[in-house]
Amino acid sequence: MLTSRTFLKRTRAGAVMKVVREHYLREDIACGAAACEQCGQQPGEPRLEAQPSGAASSLCPAPHYLLPDTNVLLHQIDILEDPVITNVIVLQTVLQEVRKRSAPVYKRIRDVIANPEKHFYSFTNEHHRETYIEQEQGETANDRNDKAIRVAAKWYDEHLKKINNEETIQVILLTNDRNNKEKAVEEGLTAYTCEEYIKSLIANPDLVDRLACVSDEGKEIESGRIIFSEHLPLSKLQQGIKSGIYFQGTFRANRDNYLEATVWIHGDTEENKELKSSVSKNMLRPSGRVVGIIKRNWRPFCGMLSKSQIKEARRHLFTPADRRIPRIRIETRQSSALEGQRIIVAIDGWPRNSRYPNGHFVKNLGTAGDKETETEVLLLEHDVPHQAFSQAVLSFLPKMPWSITEEDMKVREDLRYLCVCSVDPPGCTDIDDALHCRELENGNLEVGVHIADVSHFIRPGNALDQESAKRGTTVYLCEKRIDMVPELLSSNLCSLRSNVDRFAFSCIWEMNHNAEILKTRFTKSVINSKASLTYAEAQMRIDSSSMKDDITTSLRGLNKLAKILKKRRIDNGALTLSSPEVRFHIDSETHDPIDLQTKELKETNSMVEEFMLLANISVAKKIYEEFSEYALLRKHPAPPPSNYDILVKAAKSKNLEIKTDSAKALADTLDKAESPDFPYLNTLLRILATRCMMQAVYFCSGMDNDFHHYGLASPIYTHFTSPIRRYADIIVHRLLAVAIQADSTYPELTDKHKLADLCKNLNYRHKMAQYAQRASVAFHTQLFFKNKGVVNEEAYILFVRKNAIVVLIPKYGLEGTVFFEEKDKPKPNLNYNDEVPSLTVEKTTFYTFDKVKVNIMLDASNIQHQKIRMALVEPKILGSDVPNQTTELSTNSEPEKKKKKLKK
Repeated sequence: MLTSRTFLKRTRAGAVMKVVREHYLREDIACGAAACEQCGQQPGEPRLEAQPSGAASSLCPAPHYLLPDTNVLLHQIDILEDPVITNVIVLQTVLQEVRKRSAPVYKRIRDVIANPEKHFYSFTNEHHRETYIEQEQGETANDRNDKAIRVAAKWYDEHLKKINNEETIQVILLTNDRNNKEKAVEEGLTAYTCEEYIKSLIANPDLVDRLACVSDEGKEIESGRIIFSEHLPLSKLQQGIKSGIYFQGTFRANRDNYLEATVWIHGDTEENKELKSSVSKNMLRPSGRVVGIIKRNWRPFCGMLSKSQIKEARRHLFTPADRRIPRIRIETRQSSALEGQRIIVAIDGWPRNSRYPNGHFVKNLGTAGDKETETEVLLLEHDVPHQAFSQAVLSFLPKMPWSITEEDMKVREDLRYLCVCSVDPPGCTDIDDALHCRELENGNLEVGVHIADVSHFIRPGNALDQESAKRGTTVYLCEKRIDMVPELLSSNLCSLRSNVDRFAFSCIWEMNHNAEILKTRFTKSVINSKASLTYAEAQMRIDSSSMKDDITTSLRGLNKLAKILKKRRIDNGALTLSSPEVRFHIDSETHDPIDLQTKELKETNSMVEEFMLLANISVAKKIYEEFSEYALLRKHPAPPPSNYDILVKAAKSKNLEIKTDSAKALADTLDKAESPDFPYLNTLLRILATRCMMQAVYFCSGMDNDFHHYGLASPIYTHFTSPIRRYADIIVHRLLAVAIQADSTYPELTDKHKLADLCKNLNYRHKMAQYAQRASVAFHTQLFFKNKGVVNEEAYILFVRKNAIVVLIPKYGLEGTVFFEEKDKPKPNLNYNDEVPSLTVEKTTFYTFDKVKVNIMLDASNIQHQKIRMALVEPKILGSDVPNQTTELSTNSEPEKKKKKLKK
């Protein structure tokens, strides 16, 4: 059956165009009930159970199916995901509305529908002849959709009565819309609010805690005096944005200080306007206030319950682990059981008359302080996808046992004769890359970088590819790795382990002995690595006077060329910066850190790095040459001059000059910035220079015109060498394969808008992975100092603040902030000099890079936010009993800032 609708539409040019829309209706759409013999059910199709076995309801003791409306599905997704709730009919009308209003909820409900144990059934009511309805003249889209939901519920009710069962199955319409419920009851339907139904499940009282705190039509209950000014309506916001009165952008609260935030203006490619809550006279920037919210980014938050002191109270405050988020008011009957636990809470709304948003309990993660619980919190708080790979994803993996076939060899170059080896950190199982170097008959050298051919196993568009794209990157924590791809690929079939045949994508150069490239070629290949070495093992071979085997000869050739490449790169202006990293030695039984030290870098680290950089640059040139609009590249923007102020001033305080007008000038002056009395000074300057840098990002070549990589001093760059752990590299492999005619293209690969969206997700995932890694180091640092008591160590001042100093402890690669003010105690006499920079506390003056001694200890008094505290030991501050402590110790990250408290 076909229905059509005709209407007139005016084009931008002013012409009137007739539009005809056709809508097809069918009679063969199945109801999904397993007991129904009238409908033609497809084999393997998700089914509603013949006799629903869900939770018993005091309101409806008989077997029943649930049919939620749009608002219930949007706001009560946590309830619907619970194992107790089964046999739910999800209408097409509802799904379409949810997809428009919330992509995350839409994804979650699609996952629930796909779970056969839940017995959720998606009914296409908009194409069923008996359930489709037209929108009447003057009727709002919302009213039409409410009516469509009631019509579908009515059809199900009557349809199920025709099934020859001993007991008729009822359909319960769940709606929080008062008008919709009243009309449903008038039409003879069984309808309840979600709250009424959940409270009727006597055997599952804890489910009530998971109810979202919303009232009629999803509006928050409001009463009392107004605390927050009302936001402007969307119509006024859009009008103001169009006229230039308002700016639209993404609000980002500072991770270290929730009172400070930036807004990145959308569409402003020339200069991102940075709006701050406060500005100093010396550094004026545009500032403003939020007048409206176009889209919220609320997510479930981890934290702990702050139990109310009122006896038998149900309303309590929840304190999120993320300090940028305010406390959330929730209702729960489990407060006693949840004390001392890490829990998840979702925000439902924020009334104008409340200091706190309303929310509901979602899940108990476990005991606070427990390592597994804290790791789970860490991953959730940094939005790291870490669930086990689904069966749908695993179904696209190769069947084992797997081996290379004769057909494979017909389309690949056989390079198994080459003396290829890999060099990686100890314990590495996901080996992405391997190298070889040999002398040719003409006296030149052949050098090859061989990269795991992950794109052979992950084909575009399937579930495995989609999951890899979503994860974006492998996340490395201190004692755990969250893989981007399943272990069968990451640690087995794609890993270039020694003495096994593996698929590779090879970049091969012919070079002279001065490391000048004469020829470059790319090929899909089969290799057989002759050795899997650690950096230390490779270094030992290179340094050994007795070892002259093929592997060692190859490594020496690579190392010699790498030194030339590195010198040339640095001469061209590439930066050699510094960032202290730590390595934990973990107890094999307790899995607690028993030792902590900074990582030692060897020549072989640099050797591998140089050839990886060279391969990435070579591939970037090739894919851009072939796909000028669709190449996935990586750029590193030059920092604005103001970023260098702190570095220049710090160097000046030590009578050194740092030039920052170009990367070359910066690199040259850093090389010269040394002091015979202070050997660690150059390292400190390079650490400070690292903090001045911008973030490197992925981008699509057709959507940008600035390709330059500032840190590497390269006009073009990409990522090709780590496809096991980075999805960007998989896309680059696909582009390169098409460029050399080793594979075919597909539509998404040459769609610059889709590639730009992909880059946006990859940049986000990489940033969150870095934050998660730092948080993991910080947590393990706390474990390390837990039973150490007070540890006394030397430190250097990295930054001088108005009321604090930020120190770096070289032995551990750790930073902490020592404050000279403490609440409820007399304030010392502080004098801050921004130009030098320096801070005088009473009669003692602190300068950047000064050496101090600090005591380090763990403060576990607050289980929610355990802290590493520091106390200054030397120099001793004279003149008063000055408090000195930190709020928290950070590792390899931006300095912590003291947080001010809002006045109530």
